[in-house]
Amino acid sequence: MPLATAADTPAPEAPAYPLLIKQLLLTPLAVRPEQEIVYGDNVRFDYCTLQARIGQLAGLLTSLGVKHGDTVAVMDWDSNRYLESYFAVPMLGAVLMMVNIRLAPEQIAYTLNHSGARVILANRAFLPVLDGIDDQLPDVRTRILLEDEADQPLPAGFVTEYEAGLRAATPVSHFPDFDENTRATMFYTTGTTGLPKGVYFSHRQLVLHSLAGMAALGSAASQGRLHRDDVYMPITPMFHVHAWGLPYVATLMGIKQVYPGRYLPGQLLALIAREKVTFSHCVPTILHMLLGHPSAADSDLSGWKVVIGGAALPRALAQQALARGIDIFGGYGMSETCPLLTLAQIDATTLGGSDEALSLRTKAGIPVPLVDLRIVDEDMHDVAHDGVATGEVVVRAPWLTQGYLHNPDASAALWAGGYLHTGDIGNIDAGGYLRVADRIKDVIKTGGEWISSLALEDIIALHPAVNEVAVIGITDTKWGERPLPLVVRHAGSEVTEAEIIELVAARSRSGDISRFAIPDRVSFVDAIERTSVGKINKKKLRSLHDLGAAADAE
Repeated sequence: MPLATAADTPAPEAPAYPLLIKQLLLTPLAVRPEQEIVYGDNVRFDYCTLQARIGQLAGLLTSLGVKHGDTVAVMDWDSNRYLESYFAVPMLGAVLMMVNIRLAPEQIAYTLNHSGARVILANRAFLPVLDGIDDQLPDVRTRILLEDEADQPLPAGFVTEYEAGLRAATPVSHFPDFDENTRATMFYTTGTTGLPKGVYFSHRQLVLHSLAGMAALGSAASQGRLHRDDVYMPITPMFHVHAWGLPYVATLMGIKQVYPGRYLPGQLLALIAREKVTFSHCVPTILHMLLGHPSAADSDLSGWKVVIGGAALPRALAQQALARGIDIFGGYGMSETCPLLTLAQIDATTLGGSDEALSLRTKAGIPVPLVDLRIVDEDMHDVAHDGVATGEVVVRAPWLTQGYLHNPDASAALWAGGYLHTGDIGNIDAGGYLRVADRIKDVIKTGGEWISSLALEDIIALHPAVNEVAVIGITDTKWGERPLPLVVRHAGSEVTEAEIIELVAARSRSGDISRFAIPDRVSFVDAIERTSVGKINKKKLRSLHDLGAAADAE
C-alpha cells in the first residue's frame, strides 16, 4: 500500500465535525419528525416542535446573558422542559447542572454554589426550598419559573415564566461548532459520606455514551432490545445521571418519549397503559412499589421492557416481574460512569423460565461496546473469570468522568492506576457476565470470610412474607462483624425470626452461601432508610442498628 503523500491531505473545506450534542437531533428530525414528546396529561408535541422549543429556550437564555461556559441549573420533575434543557443549554456551549431535588436544602445550596450556577430554572413546587436558602445563593442572579398550572402569578425574584419566556424569545436558529471536549453537563453524587461531589461530562462523552447505549440495546435479537417502534418512559429522575442517558438515546433514535412528572404509582401505571409504554428503567424500589400498587392487578404489563439499575436486581423481584410478562433485566453503572457500563441481555438460546436465564437477568451483565471492565485484586492484577474469584470492579471507557469538580485528591483516588475505581466488588463468569457482589464498604467480614450482603438479601427476599430486606454488618466482639437482616413484612403476612434464619441455613447446607452468613438474629422494621435516589442507605442503617459501633464511638 502506498504511503500517504501531500496530495492526501484533507480538503481545505472538509470539516473537523466535532462530536456535539446538537448532532443527536439530526436523524430523528430527518426520518421521524412526527414522533411525539408527551409530558403527563398536559403536553404533547412532535420532534419538529421539540427542535423549535430548543431554539426558543436557547434564545431566552441568550437574552438573559447566558454565554459559553456559564452554568445553568434546573430543578424540575421529569418533563419536556427538562428534555429541552438537555439540549439547549449545552448547545449554547453552557453547562447544564441538574439539581438533585431530594437533597437537604443546605446540600442543594452547596451544589449550586460549588457548580458556579448563575441561572436557575425552578419548578414552582421547589420555591419553598429556594426561599429557605435564598441568602445562601449570592451568585444565582437569574431565576426562571417552571409552571404546571395556568394563570399563576410570577413570584418575586423571577424574571419570567418558562412558556412566556419561550414565546417572547428570538429563537437561536444556528448553533455553532466548538471543541467537542467542552463541558456539557454536571451533577452531584449522592454518597452517604461527606459533601456531594461534582461529576462532569463533555459533548464528546455524551455522544459516545449515546451511541454505545444505542448499539448495546439495539443489537439484541429480542430480549432487552430498544428499537424505533418502542415507547420510552424514564422512571429514573432526570437529575440523576441524565436519567441514565436514555433520553439522549431515545431522541437519537427518534422514539416516542413520555415524561411522567412526579413518580406517583397510579399515574405511572395509567401512562404506561394510555401511551403504550414499552421501555423504562428504574431502581428496584420503584418497580416493587408499582407492582404492589392496587392498580397493578388490572394493568397489562406484558411486553414492557425494564432495566433495573442503581442496586442489584433481587431474584424475587425478577420472578414477580417475569410472571407479569415484563422483560426485566439488570444493568450496571454509577454516577461517575455517565452511567452505562453493562447490561444483562440474554442470548435467544438461554431465554425462557430456566434458572440459568433468571440468574443471568439478575446479574449486572456484559460490558457495552467500548467498555474495558476488569476485576482486580489489591495490586491491580486480574482475577480469574470463573464466576467465583472476586475483586474490585475497575473500568475504562471514553465517557467516564475525568474527575470530581474542584477536588483533585478525590479525583486522583478515583483514577488510581489509570482505571476508574468503582468501589464495588464482583466476579465475572466464563461467559463474561459481571455479578456485583457488594460495595466494598458494605461487605461483611465475619469468621475469617467475606459475606455479600446482597447475596443474603437475595435469599431472604424469596420468602413470600418478606416485602423488603436490607442486610448490614454489625459489630461483634468475637467475629468482628455479624450479619443483621432488617426485614419489612408484607401487610397481613407473618414470618418469624426462626423462619428467616432457617431459610438461610437451608441455603448454606446446599452450598449456596457460607455458614458464616447464617444470621444470629433478625430485626423486623417498618421501613428501610434510602438515599435520595432510592438506594438502600446502609450507612444510616448501621448508625441506627449497630449498637456496638455506637458504643465504641462514645
